[in-house]
Amino acid sequence: MQKIRKAVFPVAGLGSRFLPATKAQPKEMLPIVDKPLIQYAVEEAVAAGITEMVFITGRNKRAIEDHFDTAYELEAELEAANKRQLLELVQNVIPKHVNCIYIRQHAPLGLGHAVLCARPVVGDEPFAVLLADDFMDTVDGVKPVLAQMADLYAYERSSILAVHDVPREATRQYGIVSASNYRENLELVHGIVEKPSPEQAPSTLAVVGRYVLSGRIFDYLENLSTGAGGEIQLTDGIAALMKSERVLAYRYDGTRYDCGSKLGYLKATTAMGLKHAETGDAFREFLSELQCQIKGDA
Repeated sequence: MQKIRKAVFPVAGLGSRFLPATKAQPKEMLPIVDKPLIQYAVEEAVAAGITEMVFITGRNKRAIEDHFDTAYELEAELEAANKRQLLELVQNVIPKHVNCIYIRQHAPLGLGHAVLCARPVVGDEPFAVLLADDFMDTVDGVKPVLAQMADLYAYERSSILAVHDVPREATRQYGIVSASNYRENLELVHGIVEKPSPEQAPSTLAVVGRYVLSGRIFDYLENLSTGAGGEIQLTDGIAALMKSERVLAYRYDGTRYDCGSKLGYLKATTAMGLKHAETGDAFREFLSELQCQIKGDA
């Protein structure tokens, strides 16, 4: 049985919504407590059994490569200072059996083009796509979202899109699918459109940043003309793929935080700060005190 072995991380975007913080560092390196967004996404892929991480990068993204590389000087200093716990943290940023591959996207031509850049490495295999901006959290005892999708792929052998319902006024921010019930939490996709206006949206079922895709999608992406925003849209590639293959939409078990927005990033930081072993209790107490202070001011 063919497993999902490769994951594509499109990380070439400018991160303009977080300027000036992203002027000299990638938005994917913004921390949620003590780990950057991209590390959470890679850990999610590792939990799904993926061993080949393919990063589609751009200018000023070297910090991502450095993060997943060996830091000899730092490790030597930590070892000399006998800071074993910190040394282990640095050395275990990514498991030893996992390979990182970096491909430069020469121009910002859209998500579809970024995914197409991975074709020389992915070939004809099924693969995952993870957008680090979409921070996915699950409760204890529930598999990470991509692992849920990898399990579904092993059974269904079809491309799978992670979806959730959004307010109708928000449809212009997402790819929106029209679909019919297939089985529990799984829908058969009949159509998909990129960022429709609320009055034109076929539903409120939005695609978020986790995909498991058939390798055949590269054939369609390669022959696409530019779509919304003058870019090559992954949504259009999926729409073309549907003409020859079944595509499913999965209502995942988890919580998604839109870390491409300031408010979503703050929500994710708060949620993970409350979960963190070091900060959870003290942070919860602080938030309680802050809430009392706000009520008092009101």
